[in-house]
Amino acid sequence: MAECNHDCSNCSSKCSKESLLAPANKASKVKHVIGIVSGKGGVGKSMVTSMMAVTMKRRGFSTAILDADITGPSIPKAFGLKGGQIQGSELGMFPAMTKTGIEVMSINLLMDEETKPVVWRGPVIAGTVKQFWSEVVWNDVDYMFVDMPPGTGDVPLTVFQSLPLDGIIIVTSPQDLVSMIVEKAANMASLMDIPILGLVENYSYIVCPDCGKVIRPYGESRIEELAKTHGTDVLATLPIDPELASHCDKGVIELFEGDYMERCADLIEKKLSV
Repeated sequence: MAECNHDCSNCSSKCSKESLLAPANKASKVKHVIGIVSGKGGVGKSMVTSMMAVTMKRRGFSTAILDADITGPSIPKAFGLKGGQIQGSELGMFPAMTKTGIEVMSINLLMDEETKPVVWRGPVIAGTVKQFWSEVVWNDVDYMFVDMPPGTGDVPLTVFQSLPLDGIIIVTSPQDLVSMIVEKAANMASLMDIPILGLVENYSYIVCPDCGKVIRPYGESRIEELAKTHGTDVLATLPIDPELASHCDKGVIELFEGDYMERCADLIEKKLSV
């Protein structure tokens, strides 16, 4: 059989995207799965993932985070979770629980030392992501957010093919270089027939603490243009906020204040009602 190029328009094979989905754990119940994607690292994808889970939890929904960034897991740090917290039974593994009740599964929660590197090849990493879906008991989750590694390699492809994604949120920043790479992530989603729920721009501006002036250190944003190109919405433009960074560093992201992700939460509720 020829290798699949994911272009079904001229293909005679009688396969379907459904056949590639990994089975969920029999004891799990997850209503909606949303991928948080970036074309490159360092744009704040994990922070957006964390803030979205917290925002939806504050609205009364049951939320969870599947940390698919196996070689660069930062979700446990943001929530103050440590390794060795994962328990299991004949049903499977049980995710860790944050202080406000958000379920989390991450490779760092299975390690005694959070700085120990994961030196694995792509297929092993991709297999681990599928295990986090199939072998973890997710308990009646309304919205699961998948923190994906940057780029368009093995793991994003595995998530797109193996998890029942309702859509993705693409995180970017104002630089032209990042915008170009966002196009790659958006085109990959289109190729895989995954809906783009919208774009979030991080590092968009700074508010001067003395005079209140808005400063754009990376130049004028192109987020509206990008959203128009891909027929989607701008969900949030986030400032460079030292307090947000401090909350992540201290493991108390659940204490963040502000309405940063409210528009994004509104759209998710509208498009993906539970």
